[in-house]
Amino acid sequence: MSAAPLRVLVVDDEPDIRESLEALLCLEGYTVELAQNGGDGLRRTEAANYDMILLDLMMPDRSGMEVLREIREHGYTGGYTAVTDFLREVRPSPTLPFEVRFETPAGEQAQVDFAHFEVIFTDEPSAPRIVWLFSLVLGYSRLIWARFVAHQDLQTVLRCHMAAFAALSGVPREILYDRMKTAVIGEDDQAHIVYNRALIDFARHYGFHPKACRPYRAKTKGKVERPFRYIREDFFLARSFRNLDDLNAQLAHWLATVANPRMHATTRRVVNEAFAEEMLQPLPLVPFRAVLKLERRVSHEGMVSVGGNLYSVPDATRKRVVEVHSLADEIRIFEADRLIAVHPVLEGHHQRRLAPGHRKMPTQRATAEAAAIPIGRAGDIVARRSLDFYEAVARRLAAESGRP
Repeated sequence: MSAAPLRVLVVDDEPDIRESLEALLCLEGYTVELAQNGGDGLRRTEAANYDMILLDLMMPDRSGMEVLREIREHGYTGGYTAVTDFLREVRPSPTLPFEVRFETPAGEQAQVDFAHFEVIFTDEPSAPRIVWLFSLVLGYSRLIWARFVAHQDLQTVLRCHMAAFAALSGVPREILYDRMKTAVIGEDDQAHIVYNRALIDFARHYGFHPKACRPYRAKTKGKVERPFRYIREDFFLARSFRNLDDLNAQLAHWLATVANPRMHATTRRVVNEAFAEEMLQPLPLVPFRAVLKLERRVSHEGMVSVGGNLYSVPDATRKRVVEVHSLADEIRIFEADRLIAVHPVLEGHHQRRLAPGHRKMPTQRATAEAAAIPIGRAGDIVARRSLDFYEAVARRLAAESGRP
């Protein structure tokens, strides 16, 4: 008696791919069922058991990795390697030269880079936005710290480093960078790398050594570039976000509950457990306070523009031009060398921040005067009163005129 054919579920939102896989698998003797999206696939796995499930990683309603996590909760024991093993049989890979994988000691190195994302926030559905994902990956444990930002400027880069170091409670001894402009200016006539001066000062303060990866050698930064694809496929696709804050809140939750507690495919270790062995340098005792000084004009609304965002100054400000000190995480505004305002740096563009106490509430007298209107000769005023008041006065006058 021959064995029953293996049952395979194909989950893919592309009809042509579904049908092609179905035809190929049927020729090999498999029993095939098709699901047109992740939700359809989950419903089918709840109703039946399958020997193999082929999942598309990039589907509109949810990613293949999300579906895989959910069907594992229902007893499916397969994984990503089961799919790759099958594909290796039906589509053998070309023979490639051996690669040497370089591992770094605990606490030794982190890799930093930006990735480009386009998103439509539900708060602004008519305006697609470009955001950038800053990612720092520790080389030994593969722990990921990441944040979406609106800019790639130096202030943002330094602010993300500071937040990452604070979250990690330490600093690696070396950070590997792609040749992004905020890190590497270029090369001198001796082909030596010239780093951004502010980054050098920042690195000296925190005690790490910046290192630029070799040009056209993307594999030297694989620890950070592979997670970009992982974040895009497992987290970013098939989700919706209200705004940048919501995007980062969801990312932080995903990092804490999915990415960093996972078993890493290369090291075969749980990321968080390996992170416990990282021997990072302690944080400096004092904060980094390098300053970029700017002159800015105060608008008629009492606001100062810095980096495309508006920050308030107090009502008592008299000068029309003030000095702005732009720090990595703070905006300080001075009038005649006197500090008059301190603001946290705003993310994005066209944001406004009015600091508490910068606008005086009108006094009772000023409110009454504002409610008065001039009549007759210049300087004569009369307060605004309700019609009920005048009606009461008229009744009183009528009563008095009727007296004997």
